[in-house]
Amino acid sequence: MSASTTGARFRPFTFGVTRARRRDAADGSGITYLEADQALGPYPQRITDRLIHWAGVVPDQTLYARRAPDANGLPRGQWQHLSFAQALAAARSIGQALLERGLSAERPLAILSENSLEHAMLALGATYVGVPFCAVSPAYSLVSKDYDKLRHVLDTLTPGLVYASDWSLYGSAIRATVPESCEVLLQDEAKAAAAAQTSPHTFSTLESFLRMQPTPAVEAAMRSTGPDTIVKFLFTSGSTKLPKAVINTQRMICSNQQQMLQSMPNIGEPPLVLVDWMPWNHTAGGNHDFFMVVYNGGTLYIDDGKPTAALISETLRNLREIAPTWYFNVPIGYEAIAAAMKTDDALRRNFLSRVRQLFYAGAALAQPIWDSLYKSCEREYGERVVMTAGLGMTESSPFGLFVTTPHSKSGDLGLPCAGLELKLVPMGDKTEIRYRGPNITPGYWRNEEATREVFDEESFFCTGDAVQWIDPSDIHHGLRFDGRIAEDFKLATGTFVSVGPLRAKIIAAGAPYVQDAVLTGLNLKEVGALLVPTPRLRELGALAADAPLAAVVASAPVRAWLQDLLNRLAAQSTGSANRIARALILTEPPSIDKGELTDKGSINQRAVLKHRAALVDALHDGSAPHMTQPE
Repeated sequence: MSASTTGARFRPFTFGVTRARRRDAADGSGITYLEADQALGPYPQRITDRLIHWAGVVPDQTLYARRAPDANGLPRGQWQHLSFAQALAAARSIGQALLERGLSAERPLAILSENSLEHAMLALGATYVGVPFCAVSPAYSLVSKDYDKLRHVLDTLTPGLVYASDWSLYGSAIRATVPESCEVLLQDEAKAAAAAQTSPHTFSTLESFLRMQPTPAVEAAMRSTGPDTIVKFLFTSGSTKLPKAVINTQRMICSNQQQMLQSMPNIGEPPLVLVDWMPWNHTAGGNHDFFMVVYNGGTLYIDDGKPTAALISETLRNLREIAPTWYFNVPIGYEAIAAAMKTDDALRRNFLSRVRQLFYAGAALAQPIWDSLYKSCEREYGERVVMTAGLGMTESSPFGLFVTTPHSKSGDLGLPCAGLELKLVPMGDKTEIRYRGPNITPGYWRNEEATREVFDEESFFCTGDAVQWIDPSDIHHGLRFDGRIAEDFKLATGTFVSVGPLRAKIIAAGAPYVQDAVLTGLNLKEVGALLVPTPRLRELGALAADAPLAAVVASAPVRAWLQDLLNRLAAQSTGSANRIARALILTEPPSIDKGELTDKGSINQRAVLKHRAALVDALHDGSAPHMTQPE
């Protein structure tokens, strides 16, 4: 049963899961089980079945597109297109080359590349013949200085082939971390010849792979793949420990795409068009979005922009040209788009012309940003586009929960998708959400101990996420996010600080100048906060665009704004557990090398606290520069 939003205020959108079944444990433990009030529909044994299907039905339709490099090598020229038929042909040729090299789960394909057409072809080729692949975070090669995480990833995988999109960018990392016995794949002969002058590795080229004539072994290998075949390894962010390799099987990916389709039936209505920057080494970009277009016969335009001051202009340019029907971004990305649409008529008109749904994840979406998006929609088309959210993780493929109404609020998660069973377990003052279903990983590659630790006695995956009922009197409204259990801490008084809700409150109150907040105060008397600023803080400081952030933070307008923010938060607090007693603005951005920041832009609370322990001490003893307290 589904409910459509057909009122004048919202563009029509169908919510596919709106009711749930609840079962309470009979042993008095307080445990509750929750599942959607509908069965999961049939799904294919392998995602390549959908590639073959659409290559037969719409062979000339674009599957993936990316701007061609301009004279400076930047991907900002005309769109290059890869059709379904071309993608299938490339997958078969590449599959032949991979089979000839004897690649397997023990010797998989590692891809060191940004999102690209070449990356897509390699991923599909590996998937076609059952060779697992891993898209490795480009930041581990391009931003990291010590390559420790890259080395750990490759040591865990023991790849038989490593692809690099550009030797000039990735060569140093490969020389430092890839064994000489491992073959390296580059794009063309010229690049391979140049690389051979500086490295002892054996080089081959993607050009030669694409010229391969598939033998019957390719189709035999494809037919031998099934639900338990490993498609890929996706590494966790490595917040508190080194990243773990999450096993992703055909069953996980195919069932999750069907779960998404049943929760969001509109994505199955052509045309499905995505304009997406999310990195493919993350589950949101690499599973949710990458395979969404394969499953539903859609098109993904690769956005080489990002929600940063340097790259957001590319995203805006793409959205002025390509009108998506479904759009995903993180809150800071929506903030930039919302701000631009206030004055950019072309952006507002094209971006909103046919989009059926806006989806956000990664952090709380501040209400002023939400309101601004709605205002632009109403101004241009006289209606609102539904803003949606949910909950998932790398280990759930990632889709898990999805909201049930257009009238959702920041933090609302909704109900589990069809086929996913939830277990809600009391954990002190919190309730942990656990998952069991076909979209859940069987575990971590070559890490049996970590696998055992995350599954309970009933084979539910323990997420560490806390939830609460949106409306305890009506389960059909579903759940809302209540933070991470591991992030919560006690003050010296024994009072628990619930980090998730308080963090969201700070971000909302600090909009548009606060990107994130890290809470401090473990075993101390008061709660403190380290604020991660957005680029717009410079505007508030009224200083030059290239002024040091320390000067911006020290400026009178910013000091006055921070004082006002803490005063407003203090007025809303009800006790020591939710009162920010002291705060400062970070002048040194979170570091990806130290695990404080993922390349998707998420802040790791525990890593920041670990690596900035001295600053936390200074915040609480009052010696930190520009530390501010409510008046």
